[in-house]
Amino acid sequence: MVQKLRPWKTVISLNFDCERPVYRQIADGIIEEIKRGRLVPGTPLPGTRQLAEDLAVNRKTIILAFDELLAEGWLVSVSKKGTFVSEKLPLQATLHRNRKEAPASPGFGFRQAPAEGSPFIPKGKNVITFDDGLPDVRLAPMEELVRSYKRIFQQNARWRMMGYGNPKGTETARTAIAKMLLHDRGLNADKERLCITRGSQMALYLTANTLVEKGDRIAVEDPGYAPAWNTFTQCGAKLVPIKVDSEGMCIDTLEKVCAKTQIKAVYVTPHHQFPTTVSMKIDRRLKLIALSNRFGFAIIEDDYDHEFHFSSKSLLPLASHEHAANVIYISSLSKLVAPAVRLGYIAGPEAFVNAAASLRKMIDVQGDNVMEHAIAELMEDGAIRKHARRAYKVYEERRENMGNKLLEYFGDKVDFRQPSGGLAYWVQLKKQQDTGKLAAKLLQQGVSIIPTEPFSFAGKPLHALRLGYASLTAEELERGLRAMHKLL
Repeated sequence: MVQKLRPWKTVISLNFDCERPVYRQIADGIIEEIKRGRLVPGTPLPGTRQLAEDLAVNRKTIILAFDELLAEGWLVSVSKKGTFVSEKLPLQATLHRNRKEAPASPGFGFRQAPAEGSPFIPKGKNVITFDDGLPDVRLAPMEELVRSYKRIFQQNARWRMMGYGNPKGTETARTAIAKMLLHDRGLNADKERLCITRGSQMALYLTANTLVEKGDRIAVEDPGYAPAWNTFTQCGAKLVPIKVDSEGMCIDTLEKVCAKTQIKAVYVTPHHQFPTTVSMKIDRRLKLIALSNRFGFAIIEDDYDHEFHFSSKSLLPLASHEHAANVIYISSLSKLVAPAVRLGYIAGPEAFVNAAASLRKMIDVQGDNVMEHAIAELMEDGAIRKHARRAYKVYEERRENMGNKLLEYFGDKVDFRQPSGGLAYWVQLKKQQDTGKLAAKLLQQGVSIIPTEPFSFAGKPLHALRLGYASLTAEELERGLRAMHKLL
């Protein structure tokens, strides 16, 4: 498709006092732009009238320059569409900058954030993707969100949200989230103890960079969430892995570690542990809170998908406990609405939240005010709750179907428990398997899975798979497991 826009900004310098004709100076200037890579093959040039106006010359001068370039093969003319840089440049053309030969690294040092260990994988076209437990965006309340956006822009006072605001987020959104946390999760978090972020990953980043100083020890779950480990490590923390079993993080082991060394914080995913999906039992929760108060460490509670709990009893967050004085609570609405809706939050002691908000202001002055108002409106009028109930039923059915299909296709080749909550299964393979190699083979069959070796703190094989089911229809799930069955 031929581009319609003429984005090139004219930067040719002309000397009207030299002997070289002006039209040739213009032609040579365009050739120089092509050689420098500013005008790549296929780029549309401005019309002769526009270019003549830009350079303050007669249009006939531009026509002469274009004629020269057309004759030399630098430009091509397309009837009724315009003049373009030729796809096949003259053989004598020597480009000043060949992009393919440009150095891969700059000539200065910088800190590279670790890329390994991220569970996020792209969804390719016609690829069945077993993600880490993402919602089905096809269920997102798009019509309600669009209507809310439209209403906001039709308000008489809409101009007020177009300027800078509180780095903690809009008061409307913080009030709505505080009310939700109180009614649904038992947290007495008023709006002043909340900071809205662009998703829970940003909330984790702000928390880590506000809390951690170089050399601090952070206890983490093993296996666990590698992006969190990377975030703490980038802040200069030393990580202390604590084993996870069928009841969550082993708190007795943590207690022994605390008796020997000072721990600054403990990072946990107690509701639906990542990646194993187990829920931390109540006795361990109480002991973890008691240890926090006794040894003075912070608890960073990552409650990344609280809404989707399918057992008869959903445990309240650690942060809701009356003695939980040191809990920093991180969560998000992204999995409830859609991952593209970047709306997470930090709840905690007001002084800490204020410090995190100050850091947030340094890197991102404020969030998306309009989106925050729109989501708050949907929370207030019940649209979010209605969507949650509808999605809950769909995911509950898909969870049941996933369990049945795992038994049908793999039988005694795997061990798994139906997760009490969350949007993924943790499937233990009875036969040792390099999941990285398995992922590569499956991708050739049009199926994408996440290698689980990065979830192990030591990088050792876990011989297990974390298979998200929520974003797959029954037919997609069937196709994916069928392909997996042929390789296992």
